[in-house]
This record gives sequence, structure tokens and C-alpha cells, in this order.
Amino acid sequence: MSLLYDLSANAVRRIYDARIDTPPVLDADTYFPEASRFVTAWSQIRSEALALAARMQAIPRFHEIMPEQAEISANDGKDWRLFVLKVYGAEFDENMAACPTLANIVSSTPDVLSATLSFLAPRKHIPRHRGPFRGVLRYQLGLSVPVDAYGRPAAVLSLNDQEHRIGDGEHLLWDDTYPHEVWNNSDQLRVALLLDVRRRHMPMDMRVLSRALITSVGLVARWRGLA
Repeated sequence: MSLLYDLSANAVRRIYDARIDTPPVLDADTYFPEASRFVTAWSQIRSEALALAARMQAIPRFHEIMPEQAEISANDGKDWRLFVLKVYGAEFDENMAACPTLANIVSSTPDVLSATLSFLAPRKHIPRHRGPFRGVLRYQLGLSVPVDAYGRPAAVLSLNDQEHRIGDGEHLLWDDTYPHEVWNNSDQLRVALLLDVRRRHMPMDMRVLSRALITSVGLVARWRGLA
């Protein structure tokens, strides 16, 4: 399964890389103007996420959801747990109900394809990897991010060898097909909202291909029982 996933991801990546040339970090106002809705409500979203953290053991690890991701999720014995609300158009009704503020914004924002609350254990390292599909972008909103001795966010995203620190209420829109890795350099849990959002400003044929790929991923999510 892992080999099939890698081959499929590489094939899709080559198609998009040949046609779309944008930097690792993109302007949210241009590519995801609805980001402001999540930023405005970030404290309420944070409260919902922290309530879930009180029953952390009920939230699955990433590799329990997608075994082919064990290499980056189960690599060091420390947890990366994901509370999935939506996967490529397929909503997880029970989880949506547990986060009414977040669910309301997600449901009323058509460009949001996937929505997940990410819980990164203390000292967790997510190794360097790349996403498969440049037809979507990753939006990250810091919800509960520990700080280091210098007052900086202690969780670090290295994206295309550039360091980014996304603190509480701060956000970043980025292309996860660039090489990236993450460290939680603290002894506290880091909580963030991760969204996959539809890429704007693509040629029509790429938009058609993207819709087909998004639909197929949503069908796989339903088949796996995620939604």
C-alpha cells in the first residue's frame, strides 16, 4: 500500500509541478480570503480544541487513520493525533458536532476541502516529507502553541528549508508539496488547526483534474469509514 501511495503521489505531483509554479508560502488574501473568518474565531476554536485534548487518548494517531503514513507519524514513539472533521468533502458528522463553532465556519466555506485539529506531543518530530497534490493548499492556524525561553513559538515548521513559527492566533497559507518537517521543541502539547483548501487561479483543465482527484479522495475516505 505504501509503494502504491508513493507512486500515485509522485505521478500526480509531476503533473501539477509542470504547470503550477508558486512559492512555498502564499498570500492568504489572494488565495484564501476566507482565512479571516477562522482568525476572527480563533479563541472559540481554541476552546473547542482544548476541550477535546482532555480526552486525548480517544483521538487517533495519524498512522491509525492512514497506515501508509507510519513513517512520519510513528517514527519516534511520540504522538501526532488528528481529530478529523472533514476529508476532501466528506464530513465526519460526530466530530463536526463536537466543534460547533469550527464546524459552522467549515461548512459555510466551500473552498475548505479538509479540516483537522492537530495535536502534537511534546518533543514530537515529524520527519521531512512532501504532500502529493499541488491542487490544494495547506492553511495552518495556531491554537495552543507553547513558547521557548525567548518567547517565540516553540513549534517549528521547516518549509523548503525556511523556518516558520506559527503562534497562537497566527496563520500561514503554504504549499505542502514543498519538502517540510515539524518539531515541537517543548514539553507541552501543541495544538493547531489544519485545513486543505482549494487552490485558486488554476487553468480550467487543472481545475477539472483537481475536482476529479478531490472526489476520488473523498470516496476513499468514506470507504475507510472516516465519514
